[in-house]
Amino acid sequence: LQKQKLNIQVRKVLFAFVPKGRAEAILEICTLTYNTFSSFLTGQCVEAIILGSMFVVVMAILKLPYALLIGILIAFTALIPMFGAFIGCGIGAFLIFIVDPVKALIFIGVFLLLQQVEGNFIYPHVVGNSVGLPSIWVLAAVSVGGSLMGVVGMLIFIPLVSVIYALFREVVYLKLKQRNIKPEDIENM
Repeated sequence: LQKQKLNIQVRKVLFAFVPKGRAEAILEICTLTYNTFSSFLTGQCVEAIILGSMFVVVMAILKLPYALLIGILIAFTALIPMFGAFIGCGIGAFLIFIVDPVKALIFIGVFLLLQQVEGNFIYPHVVGNSVGLPSIWVLAAVSVGGSLMGVVGMLIFIPLVSVIYALFREVVYLKLKQRNIKPEDIENM
């Protein structure tokens, strides 16, 4: 209830001090940003569950110890984009090493294989679809965000780039419409 009350208060203040057209544009951008960040968090959770499930299944098939525990651990650490699962790998490898050092090496090999599948196919597809961003832009956002701000940058830059991408796309379509050019005509050239 407080969220709705705060939303109404912000709208009142915005319309009181900002011209109507700009206030509507600001609200549209805020709504797009909220929806994008919400979808991103949902996509991150889905991706983490997929990765954790893959580990549980593969580790159970290979009869590696602590399959369920390590799968859950990797799912939680995978919430940190791109390299979070490596933290889970380190802990998992240590736990398995205590039981059987050879199986720890097998686990590391399995991890590297599954991490490649997840990093190159699953993550960009799942998270990209959740925020409406093409896979290549997801990888670029993670790379730039990570290099500028570390882990926080990785978390923030994907939805941020998605919002910028959506706004820029809207501007491009408006410009094409002003020039009486249909996007389909350009695609068929």
